Parts: sequence; C-alpha cells; structure tokens
Amino acid sequence: MWGKLLRLTILSASLASTGPASAGEMRVTEARQFVAGNLFSYNCFDGTSGAGRIYADGSVAGYVSIGGRQNPRFVSLPPGTLRVKGDRFCASVRGLPFEPCFNLDKTGAHSFRGSVSGLGFAYCDFNRRSARVDLVARPPLRLSPNSSVAASAFAD
Repeated sequence: MWGKLLRLTILSASLASTGPASAGEMRVTEARQFVAGNLFSYNCFDGTSGAGRIYADGSVAGYVSIGGRQNPRFVSLPPGTLRVKGDRFCASVRGLPFEPCFNLDKTGAHSFRGSVSGLGFAYCDFNRRSARVDLVARPPLRLSPNSSVAASAFAD
C-alpha cells in the first residue's frame, strides 16, 4: 500500500515540475509556466508507466500501470496534492506518513526526470505529449459503404 502511494506521489509531483529547454535542475517558477494542463507520458525505474496532466490547483489526473504488469487505471488526486515548500514541489497525500519533496532535472526540450529528494534511485522519466497528435495517430473511423445508415445519410 505505501509503495503504491509513494509511486503515485512521485508521478504526481514529477508531472508538476518541468521547466526551461536547457538541461539541469528546475525550480518552481519555471515549472509552473511549463506544466499546467500539459499531457506527459512517463516511465519509472520499477516499470510503472502511464500518462497524465497536472493542473494549476495542484490536482492530477491520468492513467497509471503499476510495474507495467497491470492494465492502465485512471487515477486522480485532489486540488492541493502538489504544493510548493520553499523552492521545491512536495506532495501531500492522505495516508502517506511523510510529505516527500522532489528533485527535477531537465533532460531535453520536452522531457525531464523527477526523483524523490534523497532517493535518487526512485525516479520517473517524463515526456511532454501532444494530445492532438496522439488522436491523429489513431486509425481513422471507417464507415462501410454498404451500411444502410451510411447510405441513407448521403441520399438526396
């Protein structure tokens, strides 16, 4: 239970914390401008993966596949889950006995690595996605020309 909460917390806080195009550690001001409402896919050190959005109110919504062995499940965390403490993003998750804070390192123009402060091995790599491009990448809807519904829709 604690492990699952910690992974979700890492994912949430890491989604909240991206910054400028140059590589290196990111701070709160840069992160707020870059992340709000954007879609990110992620892969973590333990095989966990998914995609989600962080919102300006500190809430998070998205899909997660724990350890890469489960079907993706929808997860949402309420407003105020992610908050600023000094110059770091930290997470307040009910049921977690501590409030973890996060190190955020830019790895590319649209990517970063988020890890729990003091636990560098516990990280997730994030890549910004375009929801529009992801929709276009799906195969188009095909209507059968023999369908009576399709035929009646084009009849004079």
